[in-house]
Amino acid sequence: MIRRTAPATVLLALVALLAGPAVGPAAGATMPPNPYAGPDGTWNMHGDAGASDTTPFEGPGADPSPAQPVPLPAVCPTILSGADGMVQALCTEYIDRAPSLYLLDPSTLLPVARRHLSAGSLLGGVYAYVDNESRLVTVDGSGSLLWLAHSKSRFRWSIDVAREVPLNMPNGDAVTTVGPGYDANIWFATAQGRAGYVTPEGDVVTASLGTGGEKVANSISSAPSGVAVTTDHATYLLRADGDGVRTVWRQPYDRGEARKPGQLSHGSGSTPTFFGERTGAEFVVITDNASPRENLLVYRARDGREVCRVPILTEESSGTENSPVAWENSVYIASTYGYPYPAQATEDAGESVPAKADFAGGMERIDIDERSGTCASVWRNEVPSAAVPRLSRGEDVLYTVTRRGSGLTWRLARIDPADGEILSETFLGLGPLANTLQMVGTILPDGTLLQGTLAGPVAVRR
Repeated sequence: MIRRTAPATVLLALVALLAGPAVGPAAGATMPPNPYAGPDGTWNMHGDAGASDTTPFEGPGADPSPAQPVPLPAVCPTILSGADGMVQALCTEYIDRAPSLYLLDPSTLLPVARRHLSAGSLLGGVYAYVDNESRLVTVDGSGSLLWLAHSKSRFRWSIDVAREVPLNMPNGDAVTTVGPGYDANIWFATAQGRAGYVTPEGDVVTASLGTGGEKVANSISSAPSGVAVTTDHATYLLRADGDGVRTVWRQPYDRGEARKPGQLSHGSGSTPTFFGERTGAEFVVITDNASPRENLLVYRARDGREVCRVPILTEESSGTENSPVAWENSVYIASTYGYPYPAQATEDAGESVPAKADFAGGMERIDIDERSGTCASVWRNEVPSAAVPRLSRGEDVLYTVTRRGSGLTWRLARIDPADGEILSETFLGLGPLANTLQMVGTILPDGTLLQGTLAGPVAVRR
């Protein structure tokens, strides 16, 4: 049912325990930059509007400086940067487990300002973004969509609420994700399977997805053709239509009998990702939750027609909570099967089947051939990836973090996307506090990589 709501409230907070350079050697087609967002590569967790998990920037390389801890008393899964270059880290405080926005100097990485936000639901603020005015756009426990702007006076930096639009969700529901559409609206999706948008004038439009009972546990993505949302039952392409939300297409998938160990919900662990060689957005890709092996599912963006599907990884490792990395006609998947998330992260997701499994690790590259309608595995490795991989297009390298020795040693790894071989590894830390917990690393324009850990961010510089 579609309804137009007056401004009101919604529960939301940060995930507490999860959180001009040239394009690379093989340029490929890219979507037009979203005019309502910051610079591609750093304005949201997945790098750009299509959630490609790529960046145009080169990373710290094979011989960087030693890893540098960033002194923040918080877990920071969301580390972003806008056009002004200031680093914005949306973190969960150790003391009260409420979110705070930290503003970091990009040269020293020291905090220069902090804005404490009200606590809300487990999922939410982690999928914030930086807009075209370098403001962080998020939703917190106050129940409002917030635009947080930073500025510097003569003596100090400050973070202030530049704009606030309350959202009206039914009791018990909470916004999971927020992002800008190419249509000037700010889109969102909720834990109880609703989607909607806020117009530039501040009107709020919402709609229920499916026939009820669906949940959204991952981020949304956008392209000029619309906004993609994956629930725990199906993937949707949505557009604003007058005063409502129009479903352009819906594609259900095999959600399996239960969530798998190393996943946070009973359904796909993917943010839907736009990609393609011609326009950068002719396809949408997700992974399902089939058992014993999940499938990579590729849809044609304009009408939802399935282009191809293929089982991923192995029976011992076929499960992922991470968004696919997608560039040109290649998709890269990292297994999270058996990854030991804290119990708090899965307490509302039901028991996993099996109840427990060892973290298997492994990554795979799959290429898509639209003409033949096939998905073909190019390589598969056994890299124990403990972070969402990021493809540096400027360097032609995949970055991730390896977890070895039952979580005793953590290293930043560079992987060759051509064959899946590890090119180099850089020591990040030892022991449980160095756990990267499948958080994504953000590469800044100067090549600095900022990686969240349970002990706060770690920086790796050239």
